[in-house]
Amino acid sequence: MLTIHDAGARLCDGVTRREWLRAGSLGVFGLSIPALLQTRQASAATAGVSPAFGKAKSCIVLFLMGGPPQHETWDPKPDAPLEIRGDLKPIRSAVPGLAVGELMPRVAGLAGKCCVLRAVSTNDNAHSSSGYWMLTGYPHQPTNVENATPGAPNDWPCLGAMVRRLRPGNGMLPASVTLPEHIWNTGGITWPGQNAGFLGRTADPWLMMCDPSAPDFEVPELGLPREVPPLRLQERRSLLEQVNVHLDGVDRSGAMARYDNQTRQAFDLLRSARARRAFNLQLEPAAVRERYGMSRFGQSVLLARRLVEAGVSLVQVNWTRTKEDKDTNPVWDTHSDNSKRLRTALMPPMDQACSALLTDLAERGLLDETLVVWMGEFGRSPKINRAAGRDHWGHVFSVALAGGGVRGGQVHGASDRIGGHPKEGRVQPQDLTATIFHCLGFRPDTELHDTQGRPLVISRGEVLRQIF
Repeated sequence: MLTIHDAGARLCDGVTRREWLRAGSLGVFGLSIPALLQTRQASAATAGVSPAFGKAKSCIVLFLMGGPPQHETWDPKPDAPLEIRGDLKPIRSAVPGLAVGELMPRVAGLAGKCCVLRAVSTNDNAHSSSGYWMLTGYPHQPTNVENATPGAPNDWPCLGAMVRRLRPGNGMLPASVTLPEHIWNTGGITWPGQNAGFLGRTADPWLMMCDPSAPDFEVPELGLPREVPPLRLQERRSLLEQVNVHLDGVDRSGAMARYDNQTRQAFDLLRSARARRAFNLQLEPAAVRERYGMSRFGQSVLLARRLVEAGVSLVQVNWTRTKEDKDTNPVWDTHSDNSKRLRTALMPPMDQACSALLTDLAERGLLDETLVVWMGEFGRSPKINRAAGRDHWGHVFSVALAGGGVRGGQVHGASDRIGGHPKEGRVQPQDLTATIFHCLGFRPDTELHDTQGRPLVISRGEVLRQIF
């Protein structure tokens, strides 16, 4: 039965060893992992953990860049005027009283596993600044800034970076992975809020630039070049260790030790059959791969499932531009032809991949310990514009959660009659991050330390306790 809840009261250095090695042409190792992997130990690794908190061992964030429309997904308005409701109809879901957009029939059948937040709000209508808030839980300074770039004062770490600091990982795989690429605006402008920020580069999530749907997909970092057999790899590792001994006499600051650790992890990954298996989609039966859909997003979601199954704590799957996207309405940024683009390019692969993920996790007994978050940087405008599209809208939009201890079959909060503003149960991004951390076993007031040693809490939001 559908239940609706309102929210409660809201109460550095000079030349580094890495640079020296690059200058010394040690790139002949054929490795790019050392630049990606960072040390996972941190003094806050177990801070804030309590047996009473969190069922989730891992989290998968599905980030639909561009702003998915609330009206055609989780919050249809069938009684609103045509210029508001659009030409797509709502359909019944598996939960009595919960209607969703007609283009998500597979997810509708799994609504009993989902909790819908219908009153999420940033009041920020710019992709990059609203996205920064959603990805970090801290508002961009100032808000409503398009084409914002990374850097102070907007250098709060992303979810993956904080999780990497909070959890030691399993020793072989990175604690946090982002795939199949980073998020960027037109012109290749990278959004802020996707790295470790003030935590330092050692906490950056592992960014995979890849297309898991490609027939020849493989992770280059996990394969030795053909000209480097295992014996030569071991010889090169010995050479690197000798170089390190000499450099240790130059710099005793601790940065060198961090680089040593990264390099060891790189070699360990290369030798780890477990790591190679986790990234090998060819091990999946064809029927399973087809269930997710052979799109880049679908296969990225499948890869995310394999990674959390192998022990990665947080995987963020970004829906980013493809070669078919046009600048007028790329990704979910449907300023024109909203309905047509949803029907043909967006909703079918999303519905297929998301439903496959929930079904797959449930069948494997992993859903209770894996939190799935469906989100974007904002929603779309209530009124359809002259180009038959919907524009940026941060005033109210929907986010969906499943698994990880969240109770399915419910709606938290509500928008007004046209889906334009929160009516009750407003949720801000910091409340969402606080809730994600709660699921993972960390109180919002858990402290992390920046590179200057200053303590900072991981979230200033309130946990949505009503949804558990």
